[in-house]
Amino acid sequence: MKADGTGERKNLTQSGFFDGGAQWALGGKALLWVTDRDGKRPLALQGAREVDVYAMFFDQDAYDRYKLSKDDFTLLKEKEDKEKEEAKKDTTKKVVPPPKGWEPYIEGIDTRKLRLTINSGNISDYVLSPDGDKLYFAARMEKGYDLWSTNARTKETKLVAKLDGGPAGMDLSKDGKSLFVVSDGRIMKVDADAGKTSPVTVNGEMVLQATAEREYIFDHAWRQVRKKFYDPKMQGVDWDFYHTQYTKFLPHINNNYDFQELLSEFLGELNASHTGGRFAPQAQNGDATASLGLLYDETYDGDGVKVMEVLDGGPFMNAKTKIKKGVVIEKIDGDDIKEDMDWNKLLNRKSGKNVLLSLYDPETKTRWDETTKPITQQEEQGLLYDRWVRNNRKKVEELSGGKVAYIHVQGMNDASYRTVFEDVLGKAITANALIVDTRFNGGGNLHDELSTFLNGKKYMQMAPQSVKVGAWEPRGRWSNPSAVLMSESNYSDAYLFPYAYKALGVGKLIGMPVAGTGTAVWWETQIDPTLVFGIPMVAFIGKEDRPVENLQLEPDIKVVNDYKSILKGKDPQLERAVKEMLEEIKKPSKTGF
Repeated sequence: MKADGTGERKNLTQSGFFDGGAQWALGGKALLWVTDRDGKRPLALQGAREVDVYAMFFDQDAYDRYKLSKDDFTLLKEKEDKEKEEAKKDTTKKVVPPPKGWEPYIEGIDTRKLRLTINSGNISDYVLSPDGDKLYFAARMEKGYDLWSTNARTKETKLVAKLDGGPAGMDLSKDGKSLFVVSDGRIMKVDADAGKTSPVTVNGEMVLQATAEREYIFDHAWRQVRKKFYDPKMQGVDWDFYHTQYTKFLPHINNNYDFQELLSEFLGELNASHTGGRFAPQAQNGDATASLGLLYDETYDGDGVKVMEVLDGGPFMNAKTKIKKGVVIEKIDGDDIKEDMDWNKLLNRKSGKNVLLSLYDPETKTRWDETTKPITQQEEQGLLYDRWVRNNRKKVEELSGGKVAYIHVQGMNDASYRTVFEDVLGKAITANALIVDTRFNGGGNLHDELSTFLNGKKYMQMAPQSVKVGAWEPRGRWSNPSAVLMSESNYSDAYLFPYAYKALGVGKLIGMPVAGTGTAVWWETQIDPTLVFGIPMVAFIGKEDRPVENLQLEPDIKVVNDYKSILKGKDPQLERAVKEMLEEIKKPSKTGF
């Protein structure tokens, strides 16, 4: 499209694959971009992709020259250089200059495309040398991202420099001899040929006017939301009025804790999801309590802590330990655990480090020591989540006699979808029905893939040697009855998924109503990186011919998980889902299988 925005826009790639990261090359006669056309793509069509760098040429001569082999290009260069030398000696001979007023030739662009990389990879950035001879790119092949190059003529690909960092960005010096690479907040200068790296140091001081910076961020948030909010009418809110009203509080704020609250209250006037202010202070050397991967008896009185359960997958799930239910931990690294102390302080900053536990078994009256490496609280949360899923699956199997399977969708992302795909078409393949639990799911972008996956319709059965086996077409989808569990904690795409599931008529929704939080958001980090605010930019228009935002989704069967039931270890929503699926199994199949 034209730089001034006028005229017709032309779609150059016209591809159903991901295309992005476009760069001009060869003086504007070529355009480079990355695409996942040839690489591995995530199962959920989101997240990290393996991409290649491609080029399209707006000039036939430039395309012809670029395709030449090394030998043919050398011969052409020798011929052109010879003609130039002869023209210098004989003034009657002239080198024809390139035509003026060159225009890009777009017709037949599909026939002038080339793949520049020889292997797909996780590429964060790339740049082509001015003469087009070498493509430099940052890709993750091993531990981290490193700098690589591919020769356009020979296709030789080699490592230029080890970076061992995060996703890297780069730029090439004007003479094409040096690359400036940014990775993990560090700037490096790399010799494009030798690969020698040297740090580019930056040192300076700044006097920060924090009050003025907060005023700028507040006005910036106001402008950005007005330009990008999914509803140009701002849902009937007088946005300028609220800007004037909330500006009055700014002179009285001297810290980001309060400023975050101001942003949240201000943006909250829009009555929309996916917005508000966040403040994440960057604490240095903060507390980090490690975990032992154990559950404890909170009713135990006396010194020490009594083990109630050893978590599967935790540090003490090994063949050598003698820790089991009922064992008392008396000391940690030689420090006594007294009844009236917060013993967790003894594990501060000790994750991944050797820790000595002094133990006592009241049953055998024996004492001994064991050494272990504690895990982080985040890792322990993962173990507790796995425990919760296993218990739910076991409960469903017991209540249904193995006829109904259970799966929990932890997040609306590729990793969770891979777990769903593996378990549903693996552990659950012989089940007659499926419960899809989405409770406590915070969202992502998976509603289309997941609802499609559950909406399979059997049309054929496989039978080697005339023996009907448990293999059906379609093989990549769930074709038996299913139901979705949802609760008040569902958010964002965990709202859009049950909405899509119900709109497609796949099965029943069981649980509690879910607030209408169906938008796509842009969380914007500010000039002060500890501050972030959100802008819901994209609405989803449902069958009601209106945005589904603020449209509460009602379950087909409303079931409350009351407090007393939870304390007793019961799950009324899960139990009702099993009952409904057992009833569904009794119904005749609509597909004839």
